[in-house]
Amino acid sequence: MSLTLRTISREQHLAYIQSLPAASHMQVPAWADVKAEWRSENLGWFDDRTGELVGAGLVLYRQLPKIKRYLAYLPEGPVINWYSPNLQDWMEPMLAHLKQQGAFSVKMGPPVIIRRWDAASIKKGIQDPDVKRLRDIEADHIEPRAFEVADKLRRMGWQQGEDGGAGFGDVQPRYVFQVPLANRSLEEVHKNFNQLWRRNIKKAEKAGVEVVQGGYQDLEEWQRLYEITAVRDHFRPRPLSYFQRMWAALNSEDPNRMRLYFARHNGVNLSAATMLVVGGHVWYSYGASDNIGREVRPSNAMQWAMLRDSYALGATVYDLRGISDSLDESDHLFGLIQFKVGTGGQAAEYLGEWDFPLNKLLHKALDIYMSRR
Repeated sequence: MSLTLRTISREQHLAYIQSLPAASHMQVPAWADVKAEWRSENLGWFDDRTGELVGAGLVLYRQLPKIKRYLAYLPEGPVINWYSPNLQDWMEPMLAHLKQQGAFSVKMGPPVIIRRWDAASIKKGIQDPDVKRLRDIEADHIEPRAFEVADKLRRMGWQQGEDGGAGFGDVQPRYVFQVPLANRSLEEVHKNFNQLWRRNIKKAEKAGVEVVQGGYQDLEEWQRLYEITAVRDHFRPRPLSYFQRMWAALNSEDPNRMRLYFARHNGVNLSAATMLVVGGHVWYSYGASDNIGREVRPSNAMQWAMLRDSYALGATVYDLRGISDSLDESDHLFGLIQFKVGTGGQAAEYLGEWDFPLNKLLHKALDIYMSRR
């Protein structure tokens, strides 16, 4: 297939995304408005024979301090046929175009899954003292074509660091946890939860925990819970304005793109979460909870409600986003995988993020700058 790449309108880009079963929420045109501090561009690949739009990508440009050169970033994209036998026909025009736009380096995250591990295998791995990482467990599902994609990218000059992310590491999570919903009944999904999850869902029901959806006006209450979480878990929270911008941008593109959930008990909000929807893919995006009321299990109740809603929307996958690949119980991120494994889903490993230095000197300078931060 002979391809031409050019800038497309947001409308063309959105129509293309809407024609697909799913795409990353970071590749919808409105994501550019969420990341307002980056310059952005919508790219389209056209089939020369038919003139048809066959691929799209959202590029975010971050300017280097003091000079007019950019890092071009395609988070979890571009949205193209990654298994095409002629991958270079997609990559070459993109690199040429981005170079013309003043990019000194390109970073992208192919939305290609390489391995999956079922919850039962992970549980076994956690109990085995010799197993330290997810990769030490034999995968239950392997996608051989993903290895071919990685080989092709390497041969074209794309780079990846030892830890999976060249330069300043992967920006988006390489390992995620997903609950598959396609061709399954809700009863089956519930039955696959571990005993603790099922018990906690029941406990929350008995205690009278209600799960409700909020709107833009409730983002301040979301922020209150989120900031409590940030203090407890020692991370720097995003400001309220970020979530307000996210809500306005995503929901003006599609009224169902972003949702806000609260689990409350006796009229008090105890936990909250944001949910994102693109086609059949649903993400649990950000979560927050108070330090009080944990005994009524609000987080389990809220996840179960979000899962049921995703199912009602016709979703094929409920994505709990990032996990660490560490299975060491002393690791501070271990609790995260433990919580998510309880849903009975699967851990998935993406191909990770890849860099193409268009100007090796500036690329190296950025590497050094990022490692010092």
